[in-house]
Amino acid sequence: MPRSSPIPTLHPDHADLPQLRARIAVIAARLVAQDGADYATAKAKAARQVLGADRVPPNVLPDNTQVEAEVLKYQELFQGPEQRGRLLQLRSAALQVMEALAEFRPYLTGAVLSGSAGQHDDIELQLFADSAKDVEIFLLSRDVTIDISTTPHFKGARFDPVETVSFLWMKEGVHAELYDLNDLRGALKARPDGRPARIDAAALRALLQTDQTLEQDE
Repeated sequence: MPRSSPIPTLHPDHADLPQLRARIAVIAARLVAQDGADYATAKAKAARQVLGADRVPPNVLPDNTQVEAEVLKYQELFQGPEQRGRLLQLRSAALQVMEALAEFRPYLTGAVLSGSAGQHDDIELQLFADSAKDVEIFLLSRDVTIDISTTPHFKGARFDPVETVSFLWMKEGVHAELYDLNDLRGALKARPDGRPARIDAAALRALLQTDQTLEQDE
C-alpha cells in the first residue's frame, strides 16, 4: 500500500501567506453566508479551491475571526435588510428562551451574538448550572423534546467536552451547552479582538433595542 505524501507547509514568513489567507477567508465567508457551511468545512473547501490541491497546508488557513469579518462584509453587500431582519428575529427568540432559562444563568454566544447569523443559523447558548440534569428535567417537564450531544469546552481541548441540549423554541433551533458554575468566571473574558465572547439577557435586551431603533430608521 503506497504511503501518503506529507502535507506541504509554507513558512510563517512566506510573503504570500497573508494574501492566501485573505483569499481563502473571502471564499469561505461566501460558503458560510450562502450555504450555511460551518467554519471548518468552509475554510477547508475554500483552501482547496484557492490552492488547487486536495491536501491543504494547515498554516494557510485563516482563523475564524478573519472569516467572520468577511461574512459580515458579504452580508452587508449582498443580503442587507433580509439578513438584518433574520438577525433581529433570532435575537428576539434568544431573549425569550434566555428569560425562560434564567435560573441556569444563560449567556448568548455564536453567530447570533456576533451579528453574522443568517437563514441557516441556530441560537447558541451557554448555561451555568449545578447539574446538567436540572436543565434536562426543566425542559422535559415543559414538554420540550431534546437531543443530547457534546461540544468542545470553550476553554480548549485540555478540558472535557460539555453536554449540549438541542431543542426547538419558537420554531428556532437552540443549542445550549451545559457548564458547571465554576466555569462562569472564565466565561466572562472578552475575545482576543476585544468583543464579548458571550452576553447575558440584560446585554441582549439592550442590543435588541439598538437593533430595533436601527430598523425603524431605515
